[in-house]
Amino acid sequence: MQPKGIVTIQSELEKALSTLIGDVDKNTNDVQHKKKRIKTVFSGRTDKGVNSKGQIVHFETEKTLVASKFTYSMNEILPADISISDLKEVTTDFHAQKSAKKRHYQYVFYNKKQRNAFDGNLLLIKEDLNIQRMQKALECLLGEHDFGSFKSSGSMTQNEICFIYKVECKKLDDMVVVDIVGNRFLYNMVRAIVGTLLLIEKNDLVPETMEMILEAKNRAKAGKTVNPYGLTLMKVEY
Repeated sequence: MQPKGIVTIQSELEKALSTLIGDVDKNTNDVQHKKKRIKTVFSGRTDKGVNSKGQIVHFETEKTLVASKFTYSMNEILPADISISDLKEVTTDFHAQKSAKKRHYQYVFYNKKQRNAFDGNLLLIKEDLNIQRMQKALECLLGEHDFGSFKSSGSMTQNEICFIYKVECKKLDDMVVVDIVGNRFLYNMVRAIVGTLLLIEKNDLVPETMEMILEAKNRAKAGKTVNPYGLTLMKVEY
């Protein structure tokens, strides 16, 4: 849970929604709080520094909304780094988080000898990497497993079972792209998997080391959690 008063994407979105469609709260005389807060539910949480191209959010309102007009109005009042791409009416049993079947995350980082001023905060790995070996290591994660080895120590989640449908590692010029599609992900799981990939590569370990770390169900056996800036939630499927 975020500390009270912290500005988040969710808080900014709820503020904008409340401004446009919040009903007047007759139980308060406070002019600053006349609008009832519209509550939102996100498909999943994203930490500071993590991007999202495919975040899904649901909220409830009794008002009739015109999708194109409402989307335009929301984007006009949202901060410059937050925007809405589409709006659709859903059934009452839809839940942005619980109804999701698949989530696609992508992590990108640079693999070259020196940093460029335009690289931003993306991770830079200067050592040569073997993409084929990394792909083979990733394939050890396919299917249903206990991913306790890749769960952040700060996570309160008890269920560590996830199903991974697809993994892919490729290099595009100086950039390495890692795509992972699963039914659910533990806190910091993707970043820990990438950190483990780099641990295996830097120490010239066999790709099957990933499977041994997975089966250990021990976070201490895996690699470090890499920085969040290369991670993007690409798509959520229902």
